[in-house]
Amino acid sequence: MAKWTIEELTERILDGYRVTRENFDADLKELLLTCDVETMLDQAQRIERHFFQNEVDLCSIINGRSGLCSEDCKYCAQSHCHHTGCEEYGFLPTEEIYAAGKANQDAGVNRFAIVTAGRALKGRDFEKALEAYRVLHEKLHIGLCASMGLLDPDQFVRLREAGVTRYHCNLETSRENFPNICTTHTFDDKVRVIQAAQAAGLSVCSGGIIGLGESWEDRFSMSFSLSELGIRSIPINVLMPIPGTPLEHQPQISQEDAVRTYAIYRFLNPEADIRMAGGRGVLPESGATIIGRAASAYITGNMLTTAGATTIDKDKKVLARLGLTNRQGAATGGRF
Repeated sequence: MAKWTIEELTERILDGYRVTRENFDADLKELLLTCDVETMLDQAQRIERHFFQNEVDLCSIINGRSGLCSEDCKYCAQSHCHHTGCEEYGFLPTEEIYAAGKANQDAGVNRFAIVTAGRALKGRDFEKALEAYRVLHEKLHIGLCASMGLLDPDQFVRLREAGVTRYHCNLETSRENFPNICTTHTFDDKVRVIQAAQAAGLSVCSGGIIGLGESWEDRFSMSFSLSELGIRSIPINVLMPIPGTPLEHQPQISQEDAVRTYAIYRFLNPEADIRMAGGRGVLPESGATIIGRAASAYITGNMLTTAGATTIDKDKKVLARLGLTNRQGAATGGRF
């Protein structure tokens, strides 16, 4: 039997205790893996309300350049190594990106990200991205994020100067499991990018995907890596196996395991936004039973790259029903 109850762990976290790689032991692991999930969510809600009150952060994305990615990530529809029928197009015109950003701002979204396929956005396409960000920054007040691969340090400085305040770079999985998922870049490449973005003055959004075939040890390890990097926005995606990728026949993670993972991440990263991302359809009520408890943020809207995305309007109705509110101030830099 674990030496603590989940209620006792919650109290300790509220008093300032933090679970780390160094103090994580077999008793804590047993507690987090065997505790009743609903009880965990109830206690996770206490932690979330302590740090976030009843506020939720909404962000959205636009796929700024699609397909023909040089990398071999086994889960991804956009890799040139796979045969998924993914839509392919070059960098979108500034006018189209601006229209999407304004629509999301008008709908009440706090942050808007341009994401692009490829190892790293370079050359003319990167200049187009900077132009788009300058227009967005000048004409809108929505917070601006970028997800453009393994950029160089000077590119992060230029993004910040163009109005970007946050960079997204998922670790995807644990250091130990990463070579099983991707061979064209490394876990350390990801860490270097995160640290370079932070050094340029950007906050970083980084998380991963569950359901890749990883172990619970991998999920714990990724969580500790994120906390060690000081990440305060952690998106968790649930794999939706895509035909044509090497993981197309990967068994779907169970609903209970997905929910438990969200709850565990709240206990291990109490001050971070745990952000529901892709694959929300696996979760109960598309995540409505988790938001405001284990998760304090959504990726919302119609621009997600896999099926099952919910609309901003639907998400806002869920928040209203649950007595949750859209976080004020997130658009201009927010809490982090």
